[in-house]
Amino acid sequence: MRHVDFSPLYRSTVGFDRLFTMLDSLGQPEQAQSYPPYNIERTGENLYRITMAVAGFDESELSIEAHAHVLTVKGEKAEDEKVEQSEFLYRGIAKRAFERRFQLADHVEVTAASLKNGLLHIDLLRNIPEAMKPRRISIAAEPLGSAPKAIEAHVN
Repeated sequence: MRHVDFSPLYRSTVGFDRLFTMLDSLGQPEQAQSYPPYNIERTGENLYRITMAVAGFDESELSIEAHAHVLTVKGEKAEDEKVEQSEFLYRGIAKRAFERRFQLADHVEVTAASLKNGLLHIDLLRNIPEAMKPRRISIAAEPLGSAPKAIEAHVN
């Protein structure tokens, strides 16, 4: 994919630099990180869920951190003494550590996380503050023939 120059947009926009950086990073080839596999689904108008396949990981071996619009999920397997004594003829179950990052939009927060049947579910909520929600402004009609109102001021 070609590199897109967003510098003309910087002249007429304020506060969108994070968006332009994210769009620019989409054009760069990804590090081919495919482990662990995951789904992102919308479960409601402002509800989302990330589901990651983390078979073989325990709750104590996983960590979830949300900081500055980035959700980071890390997994690190503890060493198992019993496995060290055995010899694997074929090892198809991954035992490697991972770190997966997700960019979060403004006002998206993690509400819950659960691990069940090898699937890590992370529930997210887009919580828009009341001040930022659209609101209806009523229009007051002035009666016909009324005189314009004047502001009185006392000057000393």
